[in-house]
Amino acid sequence: MADLDLDALLESCGGLLRGHFLLTSGRHSDLYVEKFRILERPDVLSALCARIADRFRADRIQVVAGPTTGGIIIAFEVARQLGCEGLYVETEDGVKTLRRNAMIAPGARVLVVDDVLTTGRSVFEVNQVVRAAGGTVAGVAVLIDRSESSLDFGAPFYAAHRVAATSYPCDAVPDWLAAIPVLKPGTRKG
Repeated sequence: MADLDLDALLESCGGLLRGHFLLTSGRHSDLYVEKFRILERPDVLSALCARIADRFRADRIQVVAGPTTGGIIIAFEVARQLGCEGLYVETEDGVKTLRRNAMIAPGARVLVVDDVLTTGRSVFEVNQVVRAAGGTVAGVAVLIDRSESSLDFGAPFYAAHRVAATSYPCDAVPDWLAAIPVLKPGTRKG
């Protein structure tokens, strides 16, 4: 799987959709990455998580943390490959938090992972939870980076794959995109 053509795989399995989408971030785009087409393919997911694990193997990672929903599966698999603990950050009353008696040891080196990066909101929220719990964000990794500019997470960043995509704020949607009926496939309300 080292030479995996993820663009072709995404296209063939319905993981790369074209139309008019209201993204989880609240932005609009003509391209949507349906992460579940990857998450339901253990062979592909494991190969992408291996890229992440290999990138951070020498960084003494003690915990891999990911947000609900897709980040949980990624955190589990990267943690399994690194031989460390996986941790899941959930949402309670609209705020990311540790639940179910989850804890981070003070100073623990945490790798924060997520599925698809657009604005970085989920990653920033998980980073905040990790730091508030006393952990150190030692790195950030995503399966797919569709962001339009570099984001500073205060830690080394790695994407297993990059998709070139453009998104627009709701008050700047181009006419050609506004003419297409909008779909809201994401997991956050908004």
